[in-house]
Amino acid sequence: MLNVAFLTDAPRVAGSEVWLLSVLPHLPALGIAPAVFVPVGVALDTFAERLTAAGLPVTRFERLAELPVLTRDFDLRVMHAWGLLTYAHLFPQLAEPRWVVIHDQLEFFYPLGLRAFYRLGFRLTKGWGMRSASGVLTVSQWADDWLRRFKLPASGFVKNGVEVERFQPATQQERAALRAELGFTRFTVLVPGRFVLEKNQWAALRSARHARDLDFVFVGDMDSLLGKLAVQFKRLARLSNVRFLGRRHDMPALYRAADALLQPTLAENQSLVTLEAMASGLPIITTPIPAQAELVEDGVSGLLVPPAPHLLALALLRLSASPERARQMGAAARARVLAAHTPQHTAAGLARLLLSAASPVSTQANASKPSQPKEFHHA
Repeated sequence: MLNVAFLTDAPRVAGSEVWLLSVLPHLPALGIAPAVFVPVGVALDTFAERLTAAGLPVTRFERLAELPVLTRDFDLRVMHAWGLLTYAHLFPQLAEPRWVVIHDQLEFFYPLGLRAFYRLGFRLTKGWGMRSASGVLTVSQWADDWLRRFKLPASGFVKNGVEVERFQPATQQERAALRAELGFTRFTVLVPGRFVLEKNQWAALRSARHARDLDFVFVGDMDSLLGKLAVQFKRLARLSNVRFLGRRHDMPALYRAADALLQPTLAENQSLVTLEAMASGLPIITTPIPAQAELVEDGVSGLLVPPAPHLLALALLRLSASPERARQMGAAARARVLAAHTPQHTAAGLARLLLSAASPVSTQANASKPSQPKEFHHA
């Protein structure tokens, strides 16, 4: 059994922490004994409790400086860092092998030169610190290629997975009851995510002006300046077809009650929101950025549309006019998740990679071969 320490400096729970909680419980059956190291903090208490309830050993720490001693006796250390300089400060002190699992978006497809500015910022902060990692694992083919292009120690990718029992389509009767409870009466477009620049909810909000016969339901934190401006925009534009639900804890029900997911995002690695909606049987309307194009097959499981409001609205209007097409896309989306994007798929690939990384024979053999991206599938 390989003893692996998984480390996070997270201040709160987000996608990378959800990944740990869904994937790590499957590792003991695959030859990996995981232990999780989580910062002390009220925002992470429930997360730590859920890890413990899943049978995972959890250690809480107050300072990053404690981790080199706490993790010294493990066979392998794997970290996902939120802090821009965490890798640079911590990795020289951590015993080897020390790996990174990176879910970061890496590239923001902003206009007006902002894309290059963000790329430079990443390379000078997290990218600089990751150079001393023994290996870097990510969650999409595109991200693995990106890391290799900038000469970082990319070591393969394992696709994200979601719990298909939790996220699944509703029966006709269940769906009717959910829609009545939530007040969904027309073709309802779900737009999840915090109001931040890269999620690009402004494009979704403006598309609602072009599709007033459809209802747009925004779910996520509205505390940012953009969120507050969006509320004022709705009022000034008299968008009676827009609702802001704020932060919610009933996402499976919302997916099951909606008719489509709209995600005009400008930055993703491999979106859990997209996968959750696909597993729930929703057709996906999203942007053709590389990581989204890996998940959504245009015209089959959804539509890849440039983030122009009038184009997004047109795609949604055409989809709403063809319920059978929307149903077929939703079914294809769920089939895609079942085939390759469950936590079991992710855990199997992760276990193979970590076991290979911990093998001196494998490490020496791989050192003599040209570096090639690897993807690991569930056997």
